[in-house]
Amino acid sequence: MSPVIGVILMVAITVILAAVIGTFVLGLGDQLGDTAPQATFTIDDNSSKTINITKTGGQSLEASDLVLSVDGERVNSSIPEDTWETGERKEIGNGDSSLSDWDSGEQVVRIIHDPSGNAIFERTWDFS
Repeated sequence: MSPVIGVILMVAITVILAAVIGTFVLGLGDQLGDTAPQATFTIDDNSSKTINITKTGGQSLEASDLVLSVDGERVNSSIPEDTWETGERKEIGNGDSSLSDWDSGEQVVRIIHDPSGNAIFERTWDFS
């Protein structure tokens, strides 16, 4: 009976080892670390050129990893280059000189975590 159990254990270890090696060989292991951080935000105020957003909870964020999107278009925004901590308010401007103002009316505002490609904040906001 004991040689059978030994063979079963050897096969199980071989299968697990092959799965782990295969994951990294196929490049799937690199994607495991690219998850979006968890954070919550509120929009406090806006104008046609700026959005004021307060981080209300979650992990600290590196501003250089974040991209602002308004109505599906990434904006060349001026997110200050530092760590965004809970309780801090950021004024994010429309830094793209080709866009004098954001369109008035309701727009979908997103903050995208660029390394993972995931939106960590999404809200419809009225720019009227």
